[in-house]
Parts: sequence; C-alpha cells; structure tokens
Amino acid sequence: MISFELSEQQNQIKEMTHWFAENEIRPMALEADRLGKVPDDWLHQVNQMGIQLNTSSFGGGGKSSGKRKKEREGNRMGVLATEEMAWGDPAVTLSLPGAGLGGPPIESSGTAEQKERFLSIFTTDKPRWGAYALTEPEAGSDASGVRTTARKVDGGYILNGQKIFITNGGRASWLVVFATVDPKLGRAGQRAFVVEKGTPGFSCTKLVKKMGLRANETAELLLEDCYVRTENLLGGEELYETSGSKPSGFQVAMKTFDSTRPIVASMAIGIARAAYEYTLDIVKKEYPKQGNYFHLASEILAEAEQDIQAARLLTWEAAWMADHGIANAKEAAMCKAYAGQIALDVCAKSLELLGPTGLEGHLVEKLYRDVKVFDIFEGTNEVQHLVIARRQYAPYDIRV
Repeated sequence: MISFELSEQQNQIKEMTHWFAENEIRPMALEADRLGKVPDDWLHQVNQMGIQLNTSSFGGGGKSSGKRKKEREGNRMGVLATEEMAWGDPAVTLSLPGAGLGGPPIESSGTAEQKERFLSIFTTDKPRWGAYALTEPEAGSDASGVRTTARKVDGGYILNGQKIFITNGGRASWLVVFATVDPKLGRAGQRAFVVEKGTPGFSCTKLVKKMGLRANETAELLLEDCYVRTENLLGGEELYETSGSKPSGFQVAMKTFDSTRPIVASMAIGIARAAYEYTLDIVKKEYPKQGNYFHLASEILAEAEQDIQAARLLTWEAAWMADHGIANAKEAAMCKAYAGQIALDVCAKSLELLGPTGLEGHLVEKLYRDVKVFDIFEGTNEVQHLVIARRQYAPYDIRV
C-alpha cells in the first residue's frame, strides 16, 4: 500500500528546499533569465553550502522479482525537493552544480572504480557539473537511433558524432556519451562512455539560445576522432559480454529514464504550482468577490489545483515504486507525460487570467516559456505513450 504521509525526514527536506527556493532562487530568477546565465559567484556560494543537483541516489525500479528490496527514500526525497526547487525557478535549479542527469547511469551501471573516480569530484569546494549526452540531430526521443560511432582500437575506442541539446554540456567535467559500435546491430550495438572535459577530439561547438530556461546552459557537442580509454567504457567490457540478457548502452539509457522521468515530472509540477499560486494570489487580492471574472477565474484555478494534485500523486507513485525496487517504467512515463502537459495548460490559463500582469518581465510569462520543454525532453509525450502502450499489451504478446 502506498502511503502519502510524509516522514519526518521527508518533511524536513521539503521545508528546507522550499525555504531555499523562496529566499535564494526566486529573488534572482527573472534577472538570471534576462542575463541568460546564473552568476558564477552564486553557484560557488551554493556549492559551498553543499546544495547540488545530484540524482545519482535516485535509482530506477528495474525488474521486479516479486520480492521487495529494503525500502529506501531517495526517490521520494528527490521528487519532493525538486518540486520545491523548480517552484523557485527551473532554469536555476538545472544550473546547480552536481552530477545531474549523468549521475544515475554511473551509479547504476558503472564499476566501483568509475563511481569513485567520477562521482567523488563533487565533494570538492569547486563547483563541478556532470552531463548526459544522448540526443543527436537524428535521434532523441528514439534513443535506439543513435548514430555516434565507437570504433574499437588498442586500449580504447574512437568516437565520432554530434550531440545536441545537452544540459550543462559545455561546462561539465565529464559526460555520459552514448554511441554505437555497429549501427546494424541496433540497440545491441550501443555503448555508454564517460568522456572527460579536455579529451582531444571532444569540443563544445555552440551554446544554444532558447525560448525558455534561458539561464541554464544548453550545448552542442562534437566528437572528432575522440579517443576514449577502455576504462571509461561505462561498466567495463565485461558488462557487455554478459551472457543471456545481452545488456547494451540502450538499456543503460532506459534505466536512467526510469529514475529521472519522475524528477522531470516533479519539476513540471513545481512550475505549474508556481504559476497557479501567483495567479490565485492576484485574483484574491485584486478582483471583486461577486464579479463574473472572479467566478470564472475560480473555476479555472480549481481545475488547475486538481490537475496539479493528480500529477503529484502519479509522480509519488513512480518514486515509491523505485524506492521499493519495483519495475516503474510505465509509471515513470505516465507521470512525466501527464505532468508536462498539465503544467503547460496551467501556465497558459494563468497567463490568460492575468492579462497585462502576465506580460514580459513577469513571473508567469517566464514560467510559460520555461515549461514548454517539459513535454519534449526526457522523451516526448508521444514516446511516453508508446512506453505505456507497450507495457499494456505485453501480457498479450502484442507488439506496438
């Protein structure tokens, strides 16, 4: 039975992150959006405080064995904290130092040596970032379409290809890069590598200017005859030589999504909640309680709160399953698809209700620009529906 009562520790995390979001993030959000970056001195300060964007402790559910593993709280802690931080501002949240989306694949598939080497760098006083490089011009939501190549040579691999829309990709100390040893092998040919900043043949070619999330760095990357040592092959060669299941980089990517999609959903919920609360406050303060506008606004905002609560419960369920070691791919896809869509709807309706108050330079206008990507990245809504459908029909041996 899923419990929706928060533990004492979970309440403390929620309260602490909300305080930080309200007092440290929200006051600088609009200025960071205008400048297109989060100030370096602020990032250094929060890193000194020990506040980082680390999702490596949030493990996906994996395959359910029918026996529950020892209960953890990491995933539930993650969605609670992320919702509050995104309520403060999603672009600033994504800019926080830490392993970010690059953490889960290393935590779940890396060797003990790789975990120590790549995750220990975030314990230093200097702000550092990790990144997750999957998306390409011809492959994003369809992760099986990766065309970056990995040619085996003595002592390592030569990587060639392009990656786009990579969060914190330009400043990351390392990136988990997905490539294929043979495109003809499809998913079975994929591998995941940890490519370190400064590796010859690896470069950031462009920082992308975006409609939303302007304060967060989004990079285009190029790999030209980039030599990566064998010890940077995630999991080591023995992982891919395992008999039976034939693991590949594709499985690494999918396992990562099972843990990160609830995190992305919680960010969308935080954005929706911020727009809803701001608009509700304006309506209560500035409009006559018996006027037609007040009644119309009340109905719209009531539906918004209903949708936010429903999205939150879907997200909590996916996180709860992951904490209990229960396969959660379908639930992770459901919460991500639903939260992204309702967040877009809530921001749009809030903008309409505010009228001139929602023009450029105001919070809700910014949130409306920020939220659009949440039904795209980590897999579009269409892909989430495909994931859900495949699991619906799996018992009937029907392929979708």
